[in-house]
Amino acid sequence: MSAPTAVRESRLRSPALPAPRGELSEGVVVALRQGGPAPALQRQAADADPYGEDLQLALYVLYELHYQGYADVSDEREWDPGLLALRQAMERRFLAALRADVPSVDTAEEALAGLLVEPVGHDESSVSHHLQRGGELWQLKEYAALRSLYHLKEADPHAWVIPRLHGRAKAAMVAIEFDEFGAGRAEDVHARLFAELMADLDLETDYGHYVDAAPAEVLATVNLMSLFGLHRALRGALVGHFAAVEVTSPPGSRRLAAALRRVGAGPAAQRFYDEHVEADAVHEQVVRRDVVGGLLAAEPDLDADVAFGIQSTGFLEDRLGALLLAHWRQGRSALRSA
Repeated sequence: MSAPTAVRESRLRSPALPAPRGELSEGVVVALRQGGPAPALQRQAADADPYGEDLQLALYVLYELHYQGYADVSDEREWDPGLLALRQAMERRFLAALRADVPSVDTAEEALAGLLVEPVGHDESSVSHHLQRGGELWQLKEYAALRSLYHLKEADPHAWVIPRLHGRAKAAMVAIEFDEFGAGRAEDVHARLFAELMADLDLETDYGHYVDAAPAEVLATVNLMSLFGLHRALRGALVGHFAAVEVTSPPGSRRLAAALRRVGAGPAAQRFYDEHVEADAVHEQVVRRDVVGGLLAAEPDLDADVAFGIQSTGFLEDRLGALLLAHWRQGRSALRSA
């Protein structure tokens, strides 16, 4: 197997602001582009579709001020009081919808148990099953482009929880994150591996390049991590999200690696998912026993929050999966733009 082609660091520069999709996102984008005051759109946020294109893009843009920022936007806007007030209104709308719509379970143990059962045979609702069995190269490229909104900053949203943990949960969380960030080797940082996967698939590797192509269902899965991560009160939900990702990653990654081999993708494309099959199989045990177990031993009152984080993750992933499969089975692109 030949060595993967080296790629330029995807986060050397900040992306441009995306195109607005409605009143909320236009107000945010214009305020950031022109350096003006935040728009007073809290009332509109309270009435907006919580899963819709406009609110999800506006939230995504505001959250990105805490990550890579935007070209020609002052870093000072990260803590702009008016933008934070508008973000809070949108967060309340999004979170209230999730609490109303996400199936409820009593405990984190019950929520995790549902993730540990792999379906017998082919799961018609699973994107990774679809891609493994008969997904075409163009579908795998679309999947990678859309997932890049998270994977090019992989593990960053979960790092917000580290200062909010202590003892066994903190030690275990840091150990897992150490692996996610390359275990001390820049070339093994998982975000870097995903950029190499994208290069193998002839995709653009710049951070945030595919935002305009990403439908709201994609943005919501990324926004959920930031919503949980940026609020100490939601630390249990973020641990639940992290657990859901680590528990479901090995079987899904195995199927995606097989799909990439089947279509003849290069070694870098295969390596990313091969790495997750091996690493996350270990992480799954640690996160269940020590991250979730350690947190609930110290703060048992967060049990319902951890369960909510797990269930919310599955709920939004199911919505995204349904969108992708509905388009692909009709031979149509799932991207908003080419």
